[in-house]
Amino acid sequence: MASDRTILVLGDSLSAGYGIRPEQGWVVLLTQRQRSQGYGYEVVNASVSGETSSGGLQRLPRALQLHQPGLVIIELGANDGLRGLPVATTKDNIAKMVQLSQAAGARVLLVGIRIPPNYGARYTNEFAAIFPGIAQQQHVPLVSFLLEKVALDPALMQEDGLHPNARGQPLVLDTLWQGLEPLLKKNR
Repeated sequence: MASDRTILVLGDSLSAGYGIRPEQGWVVLLTQRQRSQGYGYEVVNASVSGETSSGGLQRLPRALQLHQPGLVIIELGANDGLRGLPVATTKDNIAKMVQLSQAAGARVLLVGIRIPPNYGARYTNEFAAIFPGIAQQQHVPLVSFLLEKVALDPALMQEDGLHPNARGQPLVLDTLWQGLEPLLKKNR
């Protein structure tokens, strides 16, 4: 039975807080923000740096069983794209994660990501289309690009150009919050 008071974040290094102190990451900031605004959710961060959509799909059933979330935030796919994995496989994996989450009684927020154009325009565009396509097909809300407010500002990114630094994390949360807040229910 899903708990309407638990949010499960299933992501990669962008959600795991790669390169920063754990308390600086957007997931910890989310825990603080939603509590300060009276929502009272338990936020479980099941994110793993380097995770692909295949790894997330393998781990999700256990995480759903263990935490029984009422809401699942799926932030995966970036590592698939950076490795040039087949777009169809990534799309299929993410769609299955949405379906598994919904079958477990959870609402889903899908988080999109964009990748550098290393593999050419065709691959980059097909990859970018994964997230809005799934959101439309599965009828789930979408945050179109998690790093929208930070990706092009070197002052908000780590030296690798892929991960937000501690100063960028609140802006990452602001981007996510726009899609998440309508799904939250006040703690009564």
